Amino acid sequence: MILCRTKNELQDALKAQGANPIIGFVPTMGALHEGHLSLVRQARRENEVVVASVFVNPIQFNNPEDLEKYPRDLDHDLSMLKEVGCDIVFAPDNAEMYPEKPTETYNFGSLETVMEGQFRPGHFNGVAIVVKRLFDLINPSSAYFGEKDFQQLAIIRALVEQKNLPVEIVGCPIVREKDDLAMSSRNVRLSDEDRRIAPQIYKVLRDGRDLIDVFAPQQLKSFMEDQFQKIPRTKLEYLEIVNAKTLQPIENWNDCPKRVACVAIWLGDVRLIDNVKI
Repeated sequence: MILCRTKNELQDALKAQGANPIIGFVPTMGALHEGHLSLVRQARRENEVVVASVFVNPIQFNNPEDLEKYPRDLDHDLSMLKEVGCDIVFAPDNAEMYPEKPTETYNFGSLETVMEGQFRPGHFNGVAIVVKRLFDLINPSSAYFGEKDFQQLAIIRALVEQKNLPVEIVGCPIVREKDDLAMSSRNVRLSDEDRRIAPQIYKVLRDGRDLIDVFAPQQLKSFMEDQFQKIPRTKLEYLEIVNAKTLQPIENWNDCPKRVACVAIWLGDVRLIDNVKI
């Protein structure tokens, strides 16, 4: 496995793979867990060369404290990536990725004004900037993203469409702990007490999914909000039941064939997101 800390090192490593290799790319912010590794494994099965990036992207954090607390352990990340067959890891620092202050702006319309976009202004522009730059550097055939960040996945697909990029975006299922908590780099920040509480988040989502024959969408939303508010030590930021393609709230189950319930919730001082397809 080759570790590249600069763009020039990355280009040399890619050239060494031969002419026009089929590249699978997994962008990460490090603090890797089994969810990330599942993306790398799928990329390994489907491509000749697997590239992963490890970069905590500062411009997608609208909360400086969240950026400061984001877990970092590059040595551990590299060990995990090597074990699952990654060929090249690009781990730049901020100066390498942003030698000048980034000025790109993207407009994703209504995709970015709801849910995460409403509560994290500028977040998706920061995501789009770094992903576009990484795509330009690596030129992958496919890129792999987890469905836990469901809205981000929709934004990346819109970016590829807007810029007419020759990369297939592959959405991969959420990987969960044995107690059904969605795997997240932020889980390590949970206190022991909060970690015991956290699986109740998915339980509410799962129970709500099973009640679509009982409630209309807005009724189900109200019911689930009530259930979330009963979970101790939590503060619900949003719960939305949306069209899986447009991410807009739905009024009737027949409005669209694919729906998803998305939640962001604070547990102690840690913000967690999750979703379930309905």
